[in-house]
Amino acid sequence: MQIPRLHPDTVEEVRQRADIYDVVSEYVVLRKRGKDYVGLCPFHDEKSPSFTVSPNKQMYYCFGCQAAGNSIKFMMDLQKRSFSEVVLDLARRYQISIQTLAPEQRQELERQISLREQLHQVLALSAQFYQHALKNSGGALEYLRSKRKLSDEIIQQFGLGYAPAGWETLYRYLVEDKRYPVQLVEKAGLIKPRKEGSGYYDVFRDRIMIPIRDIMGRVIAFGGRTMGDEQPKYLNSPETELFSKGKNLFGLDAAKNGISQFDSVVVVEGYFDAIALHAAGINNAVASLGTALSIEQVKLALRYTESKQLVLNFDADKAGTSAAERAIGEIADLAYRGEVQLKILNIPDGKDADEYLHTHTSEEYKQLLTQAPLWLDWQIQQTIKDKDLKQATDYQQASQQIVKLLKNIVNPDTRTYYITYCAEILSLGNAQLVPLRIENLVTQIASLFTAPTKNPINRISTPSINKDTSGASKPATTSVLEKAEALLLRIFLHCPGQRQHIVDIIDKHDLQFSYSHHRFLWQKILRVLEEVSDDYDYNVVSKLQDACLEYPEETVSVSHMFHLTPITKTDILRSPQVIQTAVAYIEIAMCEKRMQYYKQLWQEIDPQVEPERHDYYYQVYYEEKMKLRELEKQRQFSILDL
Repeated sequence: MQIPRLHPDTVEEVRQRADIYDVVSEYVVLRKRGKDYVGLCPFHDEKSPSFTVSPNKQMYYCFGCQAAGNSIKFMMDLQKRSFSEVVLDLARRYQISIQTLAPEQRQELERQISLREQLHQVLALSAQFYQHALKNSGGALEYLRSKRKLSDEIIQQFGLGYAPAGWETLYRYLVEDKRYPVQLVEKAGLIKPRKEGSGYYDVFRDRIMIPIRDIMGRVIAFGGRTMGDEQPKYLNSPETELFSKGKNLFGLDAAKNGISQFDSVVVVEGYFDAIALHAAGINNAVASLGTALSIEQVKLALRYTESKQLVLNFDADKAGTSAAERAIGEIADLAYRGEVQLKILNIPDGKDADEYLHTHTSEEYKQLLTQAPLWLDWQIQQTIKDKDLKQATDYQQASQQIVKLLKNIVNPDTRTYYITYCAEILSLGNAQLVPLRIENLVTQIASLFTAPTKNPINRISTPSINKDTSGASKPATTSVLEKAEALLLRIFLHCPGQRQHIVDIIDKHDLQFSYSHHRFLWQKILRVLEEVSDDYDYNVVSKLQDACLEYPEETVSVSHMFHLTPITKTDILRSPQVIQTAVAYIEIAMCEKRMQYYKQLWQEIDPQVEPERHDYYYQVYYEEKMKLRELEKQRQFSILDL
């Protein structure tokens, strides 16, 4: 149903009273610049502020996307709402009486706009009810003062309350005493109909009540926390007309000024973590609402910080780590592009922020924030956590996971830094291995973007890329490299006497399989060898086939290697020569990829600006080129002749 047309006098008064700075500053961090204010545009992504607000003209303008208008236009574009809806909201905010073109339409207008307004009223009244109940319940108030160590000032600031234990206490207060329609109270998420019989019961009972407010400070929902170990410990309001868990953040109304002041935002998991931080003077903290942190929530918080720095302070336990990884997954693209400076804080001893501040000062917590690692460093440490990098399987898993992290880094300098950093980790303190590990990482990263294909002159070149059934990149046709890798694996399977030699040579040369199905089979081989304690004479093939049964899709592309044909049997007869040639082809492929990578870096650098880096990359490119020539000489015959 459409909202009746508003009287021009109402619209004009809203235009005059709704100050542009007042309205815009609720959503954008504005900095004084001369007579005007500037900030980051909320209508498009940008790193340098191009959004200008002019109080004198009562207008805004973005030099980046050309968005422009007054207070009403700003709210319409930002909230995707109609002209009449925005005018009505602003009229209520500035206490302007609402008139329609026809007096008889007033009742229809009030009915149309009443739902959201009445929901706000019901929730605000419920918050007052819970606050009053807290003052009259010794146990709940003592819990907040003693267990949570909160002052009366903080309790009042966040509007904390208590839901009595009775099943119909709030229901009777709102429906029977205050005469609100039962359907309205249900839509506010405060009561539920009984499954058996008639009547309703309170959603929240015998819980500490934490109001959840929108950016303007209006109560839109509640979080309820038990005072013991009853499950669930936390209970949130359901999704309503006013409340969406994935689009709101607890405490943002109280934190927006602090976020602007500190130029960063701290996101914690629990309500009491955020409240404890505010109580300690760290008033740039917000909390997620029981779901994985969404991209909408992140962008909402980042509106108030120019540096776009966001610190995730989730619990250090398994659940907290999983929550942090899910959050990273949501915003990794922003982080890779540098649109958010994401850091991860895990408090020592697995404590949350609330627990930590019971025994430490706010300055100590601020020091932890300062020392918190960037998300990529944290991810790398999580990757190698609980892995023994001296074991082949663990090393290979860690290396592959690290490559997946590094491949998306856009900035070449940053990528080079992390490749070196990870190479040092994988070298386990052996400085002589670092260059080799760097080469290995570069090769693996390059292989995710390019892969060789069959060529008439037996050279390894770059093909078009398709997707195989495992989702990894794979050339459309069989290449010399694919044949070389397959030969090496087939000899391992059918020549027990060569297995130790193949493992040693792969380890010595730090060889990597470029094809996903070959990597899959090699991983399973290493796992089987671990299970049989490196007994190379054991019936590896039978055990390997059993291990592959769990992965039918991946096994399809390698199943042919378990069987010999008259042609492949000849490869077994001359296995030493075949191994040497196959290894040479694999090394040539890796070397060519490294050459391509270093050549690209060398060509991207201006020798006039960075002569040392320019010379360095040329030198390593030239060294790879010389190494390639040596490898070419080691091939005893063409792999295509096999």
